[in-house]
Amino acid sequence: MTSTPAAPHRIVVVGSGFGGLFGTQALKRRGDVEITLVAKTAHHLFQPLLYQVATGILSEGEIAPSTREVLARQKNARVVLGEVTHIDLASRTVTSQLLGRETVLPYDTLLVAAGAGQSWFGNDHFARHAPGMKSIDDALELRGRIFGAFELAEIARTPAEVQRALTFVIVGAGPTGVEMAGQIAELAHRTLKNDFRRIDPRDARIVLLDAADTVLPSFGERLGGAARRRLVELGVEVRPGTMVTDVDSTGIVVREPDGSSTRIDALTKVWAAGVQASPLARQLAEQSGAGIDRAGRVEVRPDLTLPGHPEVFVVGDMVSLDGLPGVAQVAIQGARFAARQIGRRLDGTATEPRFEYRDKGSMATISRFSAVASIGRLRFAGFFAWLLWLAIHLVYIIGFKSQVTTLLHWAVSFLGRGRAERVATEQQVFGRRAIGALNEREVPVLPTHPADRAEAPDAGGAATTHAPETTRTVR
Repeated sequence: MTSTPAAPHRIVVVGSGFGGLFGTQALKRRGDVEITLVAKTAHHLFQPLLYQVATGILSEGEIAPSTREVLARQKNARVVLGEVTHIDLASRTVTSQLLGRETVLPYDTLLVAAGAGQSWFGNDHFARHAPGMKSIDDALELRGRIFGAFELAEIARTPAEVQRALTFVIVGAGPTGVEMAGQIAELAHRTLKNDFRRIDPRDARIVLLDAADTVLPSFGERLGGAARRRLVELGVEVRPGTMVTDVDSTGIVVREPDGSSTRIDALTKVWAAGVQASPLARQLAEQSGAGIDRAGRVEVRPDLTLPGHPEVFVVGDMVSLDGLPGVAQVAIQGARFAARQIGRRLDGTATEPRFEYRDKGSMATISRFSAVASIGRLRFAGFFAWLLWLAIHLVYIIGFKSQVTTLLHWAVSFLGRGRAERVATEQQVFGRRAIGALNEREVPVLPTHPADRAEAPDAGGAATTHAPETTRTVR
């Protein structure tokens, strides 16, 4: 008498960022699991280099390889495109939507790594004129705005109009803001300096604002001071202790350290301050009774599981635990820890009681040949820190092809004056606004044919651990 082979353990992974991708890859040798990675984009985004897409150094493909291509040889994993809209802890299902098509995925173990988005600190209307930088769409829009600003200055009719077009305001003096300010300064002073006839791009005014009193506060006073001095050398106007109170199409209003109000006329504003965890964190908190912090992150147990739900792991920017920072290494290490825990459970061996994060340091590049790095007790600034930054970022870029082309583009930009990716279109600049203006009748949906089955059968109530995957069209 032959025994029926056991059904594979079903794992659903939410998100294709560092947490989702590295967690999936950590389980590639498990023949007893079936992994479904569901995400709203079909690519894995190397977010630390988004600013280089926005400033024309790299193409989006070099920092955002196809998730399917990365996982093509991992036979126990598949990819489902769709935005997760609901997680039901009671029925153990994950619901996603894509163009009106709803998919319900049952799971035995869930790994949630949906990351975080930009936060405008309760002033979401600022986003219309001051885009954040959390996605490829954000970076391409900013590329269009930045390069387009110089074009607008070239055809401006008055000196005031020229100055408004050539003023760039970056809000947030963390790594992203510092890197953006430095690259826009290099763009104006090196790359574009000979390209225009009526204007001099070197007249550009780059303003870096932050409500905090220091630059790169997480790096400490010494490195923050070094970064500030280098930015000033590049011509960046650094204004700490300055809070944004309003943003419109032609400028930004700030409250100065002395309490006075000042307006800065500028067409291009970049929002690089504040993050907010994925809304899925609140869903998980409400269903599990877990707490949630001011950034919307869910409070998890020391082993990264939800209270009362050991089958659910939460990693990365969605996690509130022991003051863990929202950096890539937290997501990577947390996802690998969760994968080890899952493997131990399936093998019937003891699991680890808590996740221990090993801080591998922080880095930020300021300009070509200049960066700051904090690794353990070591602090570096200048050329050596820049070499470290270069090497480490190359290691973590997914795929040999991406590493080679990235290195070539860096050579063009850092050794010469060129920028390999200077294409900017109106669609990049205005596409987000146009999509936001769509009404319900114009929202794109998956086209259907009369021969298609109109409705997929529902799961039939609460799903068990062997409930089938279901799809249906949402009208």
